[in-house]
Amino acid sequence: MNFAVLQFPGSNCDQDVVHVLRNVLGHSARLLWHKDSSLGEADAVIVPGGFSYGDYLRTGAIARFSPVMDAVQRFAADGGLVLGICNGFQILCEAGLLPGALIRNRSLQFRCEHTFLKTATADSSFTSRIPPDKLLRVPIAHGEGCYFADEETLARLKANHQILWRYVTAQGEPTEAANPNGSLDNIAGICNEQRNVAGLMPHPERASELILGCADGRLVFESMIHALVGKPVALAT
Repeated sequence: MNFAVLQFPGSNCDQDVVHVLRNVLGHSARLLWHKDSSLGEADAVIVPGGFSYGDYLRTGAIARFSPVMDAVQRFAADGGLVLGICNGFQILCEAGLLPGALIRNRSLQFRCEHTFLKTATADSSFTSRIPPDKLLRVPIAHGEGCYFADEETLARLKANHQILWRYVTAQGEPTEAANPNGSLDNIAGICNEQRNVAGLMPHPERASELILGCADGRLVFESMIHALVGKPVALAT
């Protein structure tokens, strides 16, 4: 599979994602600069974490106007798989590819720690390979990771099973103490209605090798690869 990994001024997790896709999972992955206007023959797109454009104005607010995001919009509209991680999640929300917004953490502090995630549905190209009742131990590193949406949007996310992951305790309970940033309903990640675009705040690429203490994060990428195998893909223009 051919993965396109976007790279903005201020990205700092792009190389990590490329490493996991290439060296851990054995697939093709190439970096695309923010000024590129085409995704080439990409099977899937990863919008990585970092501080695109220094997080000026709002996180992701400037990056969403990059030329490469026009190509991502077309790719997603054609059914292509797109995953945004941390800052990438923020960018996808700013670009209107995902509903809601990411705002300042409830504590008003940058949080860097491990969290436990419970998968809310296996019915997506990002969660299908995660075993039932498996809790993912994945780190976070963000200052604006509090997911917010109005009541109507939140109700729609629940009704359509668009909530993919929630923050939980080590026992799988979605408590307030397990919520590191104040996200509504302990939401850690969601997808769009078409289920081909997803975003999550924790970093699966930082938990994809046992040498790092946990390989739970690779299940997210393996789900994407499984979804792509044997399926026609949308080639970007």
